[in-house]
Amino acid sequence: MRLTVPPCDSFPVEIKHHTLSNCLEISYDDGSVFLLPSEYLRVYTPSAEAVGHAPGQEILQVGKEQVTIQTIKPIGQYAICPVFSDGHDSGIYTWHFLYLLGSEYEKLWTDYLCRLKAAGYQRDAVPSTH
Repeated sequence: MRLTVPPCDSFPVEIKHHTLSNCLEISYDDGSVFLLPSEYLRVYTPSAEAVGHAPGQEILQVGKEQVTIQTIKPIGQYAICPVFSDGHDSGIYTWHFLYLLGSEYEKLWTDYLCRLKAAGYQRDAVPSTH
């Protein structure tokens, strides 16, 4: 799914990787705090591998229930690149994109689950962190 990232005036003041809960916690300067599960970040990767190079080329990401973040690489002053346990390491998550993922979590996660169901994919149950 290709997401349109609207302009955002907020920037992270703190990023914590919670390995036990398998989540990334991002606090922004506007007071917003988002807890983003690794699976969610992985299935919404902005990488061309998942979103393609043009509309209609998106590839539904499946089988990512147990994926973890191995490490996080900073990308300049504007983004991070998580390295996931399934080897994926090409998604550049800008501060604005992460804000969108956090602020639209419920809608985007529900949409993802609906797309999985429509594709006939049975998701493995994992403990919820939200």
